[in-house]
Amino acid sequence: MESLQLWQYIAIALLFVWGGFVRSGLGFGGAVLTLPFLLMVYNAPLVFLPIIAIHLLFFSALTLVQSHWRDRGLSTAQKESQGTVNWAFLRYAFPLMIIPKLIGVAGVITLPVDIVSGFIFVVVSVYAVSYILDRPFRSNRPWLDKVFLILGGYVSGTSLIAAPLVVPVAASHVPKNQLRDTLFVLWFVLVALKLIAFVWTGIDLQWMQQLWLLPCAAVGHVIGLRFHKYTLQADTKVFFRVLGVGLLAVSVAGLARSIFA
Repeated sequence: MESLQLWQYIAIALLFVWGGFVRSGLGFGGAVLTLPFLLMVYNAPLVFLPIIAIHLLFFSALTLVQSHWRDRGLSTAQKESQGTVNWAFLRYAFPLMIIPKLIGVAGVITLPVDIVSGFIFVVVSVYAVSYILDRPFRSNRPWLDKVFLILGGYVSGTSLIAAPLVVPVAASHVPKNQLRDTLFVLWFVLVALKLIAFVWTGIDLQWMQQLWLLPCAAVGHVIGLRFHKYTLQADTKVFFRVLGVGLLAVSVAGLARSIFA
């Protein structure tokens, strides 16, 4: 990223503020609602994925520690029923997602950049249409839960954009007040596996870029914590519909650039 122009650095910084806001505000979507825009600024998935992954680990851990501190006086039984993390759902989801996750990680490491970027834009386009039409993925059958989690594991492995597949399953099993922190634990474990694979295969984790982008994400994180209180009570359909239009436009433009470049 050393050879980028000034406008690209500014755009990347603002997008990481946005990503931090979405991650802490909703508990999901920090990658799926940010990565397509980042790839339009600089088409290098393996530059941004390690940065996003480490930020997710840091801020999810921070949020979970804060939640644990608030719940420290509860008994084990109370934490299961009143705490902010639904451990029963995590015990159900992890066995289904781990192997597809590892397969997806192998793909993102070995496939060409244009194929990985194209995959991201296609998946995000599908998500964007579901947001625009207000037809998010819904899971109301046990077998469909398993399909969504397996697909989510694979997509998370390739690109960290599995939230629209995983969240409907989690939402059907987890109370709304536990959803964000439960997802944070899920993302933390899945992202840790991805980073281990990156380190094992010698992928650059972009430590120099982490130093200046972490404060940007921190600004968004603080704003998002305030927004999260609003989402617990408000209807966010309009918010997601507007985002869907923007994501679809960016994804179509990204696909066109990849095809006709």
